[in-house]
Amino acid sequence: MSTRSFISIALLLVLGACGARIVPNARPPQSAGVTVKPVPNVPIPPKPVIVSTPGPNARAMGAIAADLPTLDKASAGRALQAFRTSCPSLLRRNDQSGLTRKEDWHPACAAASSWRDEDATGFFATNFEAVQIGDGKSFATGYYEPEIIGSRAKGPGYDVPIYRRPTDLIDVDLGLFSDELKGKKIRGRVKGQSFVPYADRTEIEEGALAGRGLEIAWAADAAEFFFLQVQGSGRLKLPDGSVMRIGYDGQNGRDYTGIGKLMRDRGLLGPGQTSMQGILNWLHDHPDEGRAIMRENKSWVFFKELTGPGPIGALGLPVTGNATVAADPSFVPLGAPVFLSMDRLEATGLWIAQDTGGAIKGSNRFDTFWGAGARARALAGGMAARGTAFVLLPLGTLARIAQEQANVPPPQP
Repeated sequence: MSTRSFISIALLLVLGACGARIVPNARPPQSAGVTVKPVPNVPIPPKPVIVSTPGPNARAMGAIAADLPTLDKASAGRALQAFRTSCPSLLRRNDQSGLTRKEDWHPACAAASSWRDEDATGFFATNFEAVQIGDGKSFATGYYEPEIIGSRAKGPGYDVPIYRRPTDLIDVDLGLFSDELKGKKIRGRVKGQSFVPYADRTEIEEGALAGRGLEIAWAADAAEFFFLQVQGSGRLKLPDGSVMRIGYDGQNGRDYTGIGKLMRDRGLLGPGQTSMQGILNWLHDHPDEGRAIMRENKSWVFFKELTGPGPIGALGLPVTGNATVAADPSFVPLGAPVFLSMDRLEATGLWIAQDTGGAIKGSNRFDTFWGAGARARALAGGMAARGTAFVLLPLGTLARIAQEQANVPPPQP
């Protein structure tokens, strides 16, 4: 999941996919029909905002003091453990949201190291204050760690290559060449004396990388492998029953195109077919047409084998099911607690912003991580919750921001 271009499964109308051969019967155990019936919930209404002005980050948009919501013991306990994991990063990262400084987190992180797990709600109530970013209106989707059938060696039924990052794939920081291009990057390769785009999905499927020893494993089902590419990490169930875990190792630099929206706009998906399983079923049932549609997404993700704890989030740290949430770091400090009060009870509770996502952009936009397995897949696939979000900041943060703003001289005419 590290630096993943994750796109949450509940946003399947904007998903892309990988092509190659689709094997209808090569499906992992959790592809069986596991459903989770949503539990409705009445979210906390956001605090009224006279004017909500879009801004480049949370500080520019405005952070409004809010009452700390009532925390449930279970989600607070999971969040405390995840927060401890995030503390080293909080103490060294620069916060893009403009809300916190590294030193702001020292008291909370020091307290977390020795706080009793059974009093996790007390930890957050004692060390944090809640703020609402902008109008606070939140939308949350879900993602998970998929498991698909694969093999370390190519063989009958295992012929969809899973490539490691090629050595000739180069990242270019355009900001090194022009101040106007700061923050912009491109990927490609050197050809002669020119820098050119890297091979796209069709070229890779047709053998652009074959024969270079880049294959780390082989998947049985291209459509299932696509969803693993979307998630950015996952598990391969090997023929001997063991599991190989793989994680994001770069992307070819080509633009991402969502095939779900293409399928909907072309009338290929009927009512009830826009879920993850519905799209997979359609791809399996229409292999030739599905392959052509999937190739309209030129993006390709490379992987590496993971041997430690994981999956890994954008902080470079393991993420935790039911505790980690992906957020836009311009609006939520990465590593910070977030309370989601949503119209689905499953998503309501305390989370830790330990990840980012390609589709997770803007204020109050979140992607909840559910772990691995059949239930996680079902929850992620059907998660589309709306409500109110509250970011938890170290005590005194709002007072410091107010003082800093009060001391800023008015702009010169």
